[in-house]
Amino acid sequence: MTLSRHLPRVSILSFASAGAADRARGLLGWLCLDLDGLLLLDGVTLRRTRAGRLTLSFPARLDRAGQRHPFIRPLSDAARRAVEQQVFVALGLDQPGEQAG
Repeated sequence: MTLSRHLPRVSILSFASAGAADRARGLLGWLCLDLDGLLLLDGVTLRRTRAGRLTLSFPARLDRAGQRHPFIRPLSDAARRAVEQQVFVALGLDQPGEQAG
């Protein structure tokens, strides 16, 4: 079965803002996302990098050596950017430098 290539429709079901201490370290909050009405993506975090760029981090487990193993992740950089752009616009963060929550 071949699935057609398209941009996924991402809807925000909930956003929980992080506390002041977490925000000072770049963690802005947690998201629960609906992906095309097919998947529920829970535990996605909204972060601000040291360079000031907004980014999403996807849930992962750490192994004994401290290596991350994502439960879910975009398959490409283009897919990650497409998901991030829809989330940022939905949160009103489509302009650089704006803050969530």
